[in-house]
Amino acid sequence: MSKVYTITNQKGGAGKTTTALAVAAGLSLKGYSVLSIDLDAQSNMTYTAGAKADGATALGVLTGEIRAGDAIQKTESGGIIPASKALAGADAFITDTGKEYRLKEALEPIRGEYDYIIIDTPPALGILTINALTACDSVIIPAQADIYSLQGIEQLAETMKPVKKYTNPDLTIEGILLTRYSPRSVLSREVAELAQQIARKLGTKLFRATIREAVAVKEAQISQQSLYSYAPKAKATEDYSRFIAELLGEE
Repeated sequence: MSKVYTITNQKGGAGKTTTALAVAAGLSLKGYSVLSIDLDAQSNMTYTAGAKADGATALGVLTGEIRAGDAIQKTESGGIIPASKALAGADAFITDTGKEYRLKEALEPIRGEYDYIIIDTPPALGILTINALTACDSVIIPAQADIYSLQGIEQLAETMKPVKKYTNPDLTIEGILLTRYSPRSVLSREVAELAQQIARKLGTKLFRATIREAVAVKEAQISQQSLYSYAPKAKATEDYSRFIAELLGEE
């Protein structure tokens, strides 16, 4: 049975999609079978993965028009169920009873085919994020090393409470991952201390690995390649490798 991670933070610019892409690529390179799911109407994960957003997408899977297995496209980092711009209106048309379970139910027939499923979410706490939280085992929260991004974590934790109570009692926070982190910056170190406090408050951890800002990240996205194929020796790539090793308990 797959381990399902949701990558989420309601604050934009936290490195959510970059993290989802890097985790999928890194796990795939380790020999694991990986499925990525793009629930963000901006479709950044879909674009970078080189997938098409004009056919079977996550929207059709959520509405029940398409089986999850029929929406999967192959990429260098495993399979992906792509996003579409129409996901922006999901809160308006996914309204019926049981709406929170749409993704979980759609994934049940294919969970045994993958070692890991990575879900990228929109920077908003609507029905798409609720579906991702209901369908996953645990949550990875990327947070830019600034105070505003950390505030988004506590707001997300409040949203998770009713999900844990009503739709996914086993839901946990895997940990908080600091992105755009500068080891030499006093501000970054202070933010890390605050993030550690928030992690303890939420009963989770702050990952020891941190992700530095790097031009290679944006260049890889433009070239529609994973960090591992575009810049295998970049500092950010090394950072994500350390993070994945920590996530898997290999350290």
